[in-house]
Amino acid sequence: MIHHEHHHHEIHLEKLNTIYIVAVVLNLLFVVVETVLGVVGHSVGLLSDAGHNLSDVFCLLLALIAVKLSQTHATRRFSYGYRKSSVLISLLNAILLLVAVGMIMVESIGKFAHPAEVNGSVVAWTAAAGVLVNGITTWMLSHQQKHDLNTRGAFLHMLADTLVSVGVLVSGMVIAHTGWTIIDPIVGLLIALIILVSTWKLLAESLRISIDAVPEHIDMEHIVSQMKMLDGVVDIHHVHIWSISTTEAALTAHVVIRDLQQMEEITNRLKDFLEREGIVHSTLEVETGAHHCRAHDC
Repeated sequence: MIHHEHHHHEIHLEKLNTIYIVAVVLNLLFVVVETVLGVVGHSVGLLSDAGHNLSDVFCLLLALIAVKLSQTHATRRFSYGYRKSSVLISLLNAILLLVAVGMIMVESIGKFAHPAEVNGSVVAWTAAAGVLVNGITTWMLSHQQKHDLNTRGAFLHMLADTLVSVGVLVSGMVIAHTGWTIIDPIVGLLIALIILVSTWKLLAESLRISIDAVPEHIDMEHIVSQMKMLDGVVDIHHVHIWSISTTEAALTAHVVIRDLQQMEEITNRLKDFLEREGIVHSTLEVETGAHHCRAHDC
């Protein structure tokens, strides 16, 4: 069972690795095309947007590095390898998202005082291409983002850019037909607020797991109560659950049992249960009733 879960985890990481590589190549090509169009068309706006999209490539590369780090093995100095650094990358991605939201809000507020002209088929076609490229990348990441904070950060970043591209396209079409330039900053602010809500949750969870809090998707009370219900278990105490990376959780606990002869069977069953609950690393210290609660803080 443990081997099966470990194998499944490795397949998941390899799939993420492939998705990130495709996403990086796709977005990098878009940056190159947008830069060329900006230079040929003498468009500062396109060059500016190319620079912004280059930051997307950077965020995707950070997430790819996090996947690589989460696959590192233990060393004498780092008993969990470099897996915890993936949490720091998740925190950095959340901060970068907040910076991006701030830039969108500042630019949108500025447009209320100085409305920018939405003009030209080149800008419209580029916005449409942005919707396509960012939308494909967002779709690829959407299936994996529920199980990994770094993927969620990359997903939110690409979703933000997809919404911005849609906003530019829609507001441009509205302005072209009605002349209502005010629609551009309004759409920008709405997009920024939508992204801010999701980004705040990402930042909060990244901070939580960076200080070894119980992962959000794990119910500690449920885990302990189910462990206590196993036949032969008297009590469970000194339980600690934390994240060793953005995709893996660990647990340590003291297990009080009635009969030491059942120790191997009980620990195997407990570890199988924990694997099913998403805890891939568990260390169980077995005690008998006679030694129960000898510690001063038990």
